[in-house]
Amino acid sequence: MENQELPPAYEQALAGFGRYLEAERARSAHTRRAYLSDLRSLLEYAVSEGLTDLPGLDLTTLRGWLGAQSQAGMSRSTLARRSATARSFTTWALREEIITVDPALRLRAPKAEKSLPGVLQSQQLVRLLTGLEQAAAEGSPIPVRNRAIVEVLYATGLRVGELAGLDVDDLNPDRRTLRVVGKGNKERTVPYGVPAAVAVDDWLRRGRPSLANGHSGPALFLGSRGNRVDQRQVRTVVKDLFEALGDTSATGPHALRHSAATHLLDGGADLRAVQEILGHSSLATTQIYTHVSVERLRKSYQQAHPRA
Repeated sequence: MENQELPPAYEQALAGFGRYLEAERARSAHTRRAYLSDLRSLLEYAVSEGLTDLPGLDLTTLRGWLGAQSQAGMSRSTLARRSATARSFTTWALREEIITVDPALRLRAPKAEKSLPGVLQSQQLVRLLTGLEQAAAEGSPIPVRNRAIVEVLYATGLRVGELAGLDVDDLNPDRRTLRVVGKGNKERTVPYGVPAAVAVDDWLRRGRPSLANGHSGPALFLGSRGNRVDQRQVRTVVKDLFEALGDTSATGPHALRHSAATHLLDGGADLRAVQEILGHSSLATTQIYTHVSVERLRKSYQQAHPRA
């Protein structure tokens, strides 16, 4: 669908808000696109309601916009994000003196539903990783890389963007840790285990040199043409592996992040340690995984309850 033409002042505000998200909020390109799409939707709605200047934006308009989205079938999580976009925009616009009153101070939206993340069972992971090891043994660089990617994703719980952004120098092989730059350009150190270390070492010795060229730079993981691997490539690799695995609802790299978090908690890891590993700014986000750790709950019950 083509974008509706907006008044020049609206287009200028849209561009300015985009620059703000990139420069001051350090938002990822994916997040910026989502926020700017949300804001364009709001401004198009305002125009349809006869509002042609931003100082006239009020709470009634914001609520009407969200109401229209709800009637169109938007999910609660999307409505929550769009409400957050509106609040972020009006806060910025007030600071920039584009508006004189913040109309979103009393704006509320449904809380996003906390869905239970998809998790791979231990036996599924064994099958997946064993198959990758066997494929890598043949020596072709792409299977060697794919094995290392999956081992690292599961060992560390990294987001796919964080993995794609890794450089060779981010590895500390002696301590088996990674330096990771996460959301908001926040840096953290994440440990990884022996299987991931073996897979990464194999990639650095046998796989990466076969693909590296003048365009590779410091990137840890490379695509078939020698450039830094991108998020789309990683998602495609993992999606294809899951489809070949069968008997799983997992569809992408985030399932490996969910699995890592859940299995850490199942093994007795401290919730705050898992929060640090995953790079969550809020402990509440990490707590979602406690709801899927049924095995940990069952074991605790059996160990503690006298009538278990």
